[in-house]
Amino acid sequence: MPHASLKLIPGVDVNRTPALNEAAISSGDLIRFVPDRQGMGLVQKLGGWTTYAGPFSSYIRCLWAWEDTNSNSYLAVGAEASLSYILNGNVVSITPRTLTDNVAVSISTVSGSSDVIITDTGSSITKWDNVYIQTPIAVGGLVLFGVYPTTNPTLSANTYHITAVDTLGAPQLATSTVTNGGAVASFSTVISTATITVTLTGHGYSVGGTFPIVVSTAVGGVTLYGNYTVQTVIDANNFTIIAANTASSTVTNSPMNGGLARYVYYIGVGPLPNGTGYGIGGYGRGGYGTGSVVVQNGSTISTSDWTLDNWGEILISCPLNGPIYEWSPAAGYSVSAVINTAPIVNAGIVVAMPQRQIIAWGSTETGIQDPLLIRWCDVDDFTSWTATVTNQAGSYRIPKGSKIIQGIQAAQQTLIWTDLGLWSMQYVGLPFVYQFNEIGTGCGLIGRKAAASMSGVVYWMGQSQFYTLAGSGPQPIPCPVWDVIFQDLDSTNLDKIRIAVNSRFGEVAWYYPTKGNGGEINAYVKYNVVLQQWDYGSLARTAWTNESVLGPPIGAGTDKYIYQHETSTNAATNGVNDVPMLSNFQTGYFEIAEAELKMFVDQVWPDMKWGYFGGTANGTTVYQTPTAQVQLTFYATDYPGQTPIAYGPFNLTQSTSFISPRFRGRLVSIKISSSDVNSFWRIGNLRYRTQPDGKF
Repeated sequence: MPHASLKLIPGVDVNRTPALNEAAISSGDLIRFVPDRQGMGLVQKLGGWTTYAGPFSSYIRCLWAWEDTNSNSYLAVGAEASLSYILNGNVVSITPRTLTDNVAVSISTVSGSSDVIITDTGSSITKWDNVYIQTPIAVGGLVLFGVYPTTNPTLSANTYHITAVDTLGAPQLATSTVTNGGAVASFSTVISTATITVTLTGHGYSVGGTFPIVVSTAVGGVTLYGNYTVQTVIDANNFTIIAANTASSTVTNSPMNGGLARYVYYIGVGPLPNGTGYGIGGYGRGGYGTGSVVVQNGSTISTSDWTLDNWGEILISCPLNGPIYEWSPAAGYSVSAVINTAPIVNAGIVVAMPQRQIIAWGSTETGIQDPLLIRWCDVDDFTSWTATVTNQAGSYRIPKGSKIIQGIQAAQQTLIWTDLGLWSMQYVGLPFVYQFNEIGTGCGLIGRKAAASMSGVVYWMGQSQFYTLAGSGPQPIPCPVWDVIFQDLDSTNLDKIRIAVNSRFGEVAWYYPTKGNGGEINAYVKYNVVLQQWDYGSLARTAWTNESVLGPPIGAGTDKYIYQHETSTNAATNGVNDVPMLSNFQTGYFEIAEAELKMFVDQVWPDMKWGYFGGTANGTTVYQTPTAQVQLTFYATDYPGQTPIAYGPFNLTQSTSFISPRFRGRLVSIKISSSDVNSFWRIGNLRYRTQPDGKF
């Protein structure tokens, strides 16, 4: 009786029909491919994972590993309801805290002084905090608007001090003494016109200037919010802007926010890092001083996502559409502190290297978010964000697209994706600082965490293709599992997609939500960059960080636990380790008979690796794992469209010499699966014995 061998073609292909996908894999879960010297890929069980930390109170959306100058290795955890770090297994919350008050305006100034006293009864603001004045307030010849560091020399629970400054951080002096006074901007409308008169004493605006309205205000049937161009300047206290629609009534001097001041406090607890004072720029200046840690009020922020990076040993964090925070391991902070000179609204950040600058996108110059605006701080100084002739801070607005989706640091450049294309942001130094070039169109990013770099090569997921960045620009990656992801993708939750780089095995995966799964991640597709082959499965990871100072890759599950991968032969779930991993794959049909003959298969010889080399499996420190089991099932049929007949499953172990499935047919597919613990397998060259079994 003749014998034949079955050498599987690596990769999973669902675009082909099973009959067309002969001797190749048509489906799989929790498997991977490793190269051999003939350039073929050998299919094996996926590496397992163990519990690292958890559970957390909300979904984890971002992970970042870094090390401080004392060789302590940290993992930052950005969850929807918290920001934490993990050190030596201990989880410590450093979640930023905020407090919002809408109160009657009560501000005091002294003529010739930049010191301003704000009264907010019961606020208990201290010198560690910052206040974002969102309603422009005129008082004592000053206009207060923006973010200011706070001081409180009287230690009063009801008052605190700020320093009035201009946009460059220079002190502004009050022109009159005022006690418990001040007024927010007010608006006047005329029926059937779009012209709005703004009253703000001593406003300082000129024609063509930008007047931002951060607190939405309804007046005369018009809703005001956003950036407005000053049309005319009536006098020192009044100017006009144009609304998006005409007023339905005439109203005179209707105050913003009902006449109340809106203060958003960014609560800080603890001293500043030495040598990183907040300097000048933006809306205010001044260090926070020194002293003991202060217990503060305020609520922890919540967000749908984070971007994280490190500035040396300092963790830089940005909640989606929020400000930029810092936390230093050496400074004794209890919470992350806002960088008060940085843009107050940002879609995300990345630290550009080697010159070390924070790049913020979807940023702002005025407090109103611009989805296409990029801003960056000075070189080696994240407190300086206002461009001058003596620094390298600056900004640039991408001229195409609707919004910036993501930015990453790649080799010698920062890459910026919009919804339409890809831009290169390359450092060139003074006077321009950065050079921007569009290097790809029609290859925009599908979600804000769908791009990454591995070994100098960039990979990302577009709206209907996968791409890599080559020397000639963005190139599509052929994807034989296209149907699996793009026909079943939950298009309402694209920003939850997470790219997962595993440089140990040359793999790039994308975890994504499928339709009808409640909007949360539950599946993945994976690309082996060495073999240029794909597979897919049902594992869920809501955040990921590649190999780092903490060792193998780390991912977060939908069970709100964090897991370290490639650390076991088993799975883990809900914090429980050594759970069986349900690895499996099924081939397409391969032809065992030609023309009119049927074939009879009565013997199959398995050929597999049964354990890690020198590793421990099932308590035995040996190369082989005799007790490991793999199930082999055959599906035989005569026509591709027929329902096949299943034979098996047959249990295989290292001691199995052969099995006798005894099936007949013209086409056969095989399925290999395992569900035991502490085992590993890799498929070799299966052989089978056949003989003719009559005409069809």
